[in-house]
Amino acid sequence: MLILNKTTGVFSNLSKGKNYEFLRSFNIQPGKLFLHKLVLGIETSCDDTAAAVVDETGNVLGEAIHSQTEVHLKTGGIIPPVAQQLHRENIQRIVQEALSASKVSPSELSAVATTVKPGLALSLGVGLSFSLQLVDQLKPFIPIHHMEAHALTIRLTNKVEFPFLVLLISGGHCLLALVRGVSDFLLLGKSLDIAPGDMLDKVARRLSLIKHPECSTMSGGKAIEHLSKQGNKLHFDFKPPMQRAKNCDFSFSGLQHVIDKTIMQKEKEEGIEKGQILSSAADIAAAVQHTVACHIAKRTHRAILFCKQRDLLCQSNAVLVVSGGVASNLYIRKALEVVTNATQCTLLCPPPRLCTDNGIMIAWNGVERLHAGLGILYNTEGIRYEPKCPLGIDISKEVGEAAIKVPRLKMKP
Repeated sequence: MLILNKTTGVFSNLSKGKNYEFLRSFNIQPGKLFLHKLVLGIETSCDDTAAAVVDETGNVLGEAIHSQTEVHLKTGGIIPPVAQQLHRENIQRIVQEALSASKVSPSELSAVATTVKPGLALSLGVGLSFSLQLVDQLKPFIPIHHMEAHALTIRLTNKVEFPFLVLLISGGHCLLALVRGVSDFLLLGKSLDIAPGDMLDKVARRLSLIKHPECSTMSGGKAIEHLSKQGNKLHFDFKPPMQRAKNCDFSFSGLQHVIDKTIMQKEKEEGIEKGQILSSAADIAAAVQHTVACHIAKRTHRAILFCKQRDLLCQSNAVLVVSGGVASNLYIRKALEVVTNATQCTLLCPPPRLCTDNGIMIAWNGVERLHAGLGILYNTEGIRYEPKCPLGIDISKEVGEAAIKVPRLKMKP
């Protein structure tokens, strides 16, 4: 248990029977006052331990992050108990570094915001447990929905008014939603199986790109994007999934199965064993990336048309926000630009470092909720993490019933 000495700003870990300097006063001068409300954001939903302090005007005062990517690359994927242990080992240090960088003492915080849903159960538990010990003695607690935080990050960097359309694409999620308010979302479509980032990671592992000299330190998605620049997307004809379904849902598992079979066939043709790098790896990567981009772009196109047809978005100058780890893929962004140009929309993406999981987006979502007076808890008894949690009100069935035909666009990103 963490016990705060309010005079020294030092926490004592009584559960371990030892004291350690933690969350110090950070040389805060006596009488120092912050003119704005300050929120500490903590993120541990998957494999990144992150924290940040953001004020109510959107200024990022300090942040820190510990990435587990290198560890999980070696194991071929995220192992939840390993991720949990790494969160436990780093969360105190990361929060301390974020507060130190911000030159803010714990007593000056207005609230603590922490991701509690959705995500890996073991990872979420670490962040929630740490936060509850912290807020028990300090401040109000604001539980954060991870996907809502991704969706609203753009309002930290750009002046975006409600409503706007958001496409969230990452290693764990893929969805389209209309954002009408801080906690008001209409879900238009989601992945029916796996997320695009997960599929790209699996294809990269199947191609053994970690053994490629140019890709050995990259995540699977980054490796695919990098190698694609050297390949020809036309050498393999992978078909975008769900072409007959006139809805905004996504699917990637069937495509992955086709790709796996193609890789196996090419290995036989080249006379190499599984685990060796194909001479056609770059062409496969390029074709995969192109197919994923086309699939995502078409579903997004239909979502825009649906929202405009129902007057849920402005007919002109509507905004499409793209966020999540896969949003940093420039090829996919360019495919989406083709769609937004054709539909008189503006495409906005947070900076790449804010597309992936981070503490800033959690703190900012806390600020947004603080402003709106939504979900601010002064009594945290009974608060639980939720590994699976939908986003907003699901109207995907209504979207499918509209059966909107999407005009063919030439994707030349």
